[in-house]
Amino acid sequence: MSEVVFAELVLWRVPQPVSGSTHPFKYRLAYVVNGTCVVRYDNETGKGDHRHFNARERSYIFETPEKLIADFQADIARWNRENRHS
Repeated sequence: MSEVVFAELVLWRVPQPVSGSTHPFKYRLAYVVNGTCVVRYDNETGKGDHRHFNARERSYIFETPEKLIADFQADIARWNRENRHS
């Protein structure tokens, strides 16, 4: 069985912060393995900045776009380490 894995990163500057956030960015970063999103960072309107790792959702403290991407990449590496034998 072949494994389908990809990451999607969408980040844009908005004129005003989205509801629940204090910075001028809207984003969604997703890591998908075999059709399941296993890591996601986003700031959905009203929910503010948060991250999903497997099925767990936690708040996320946004600092800069560069740190956001670095944290996302670190979580991808962690997920791959923890699931390499799955």
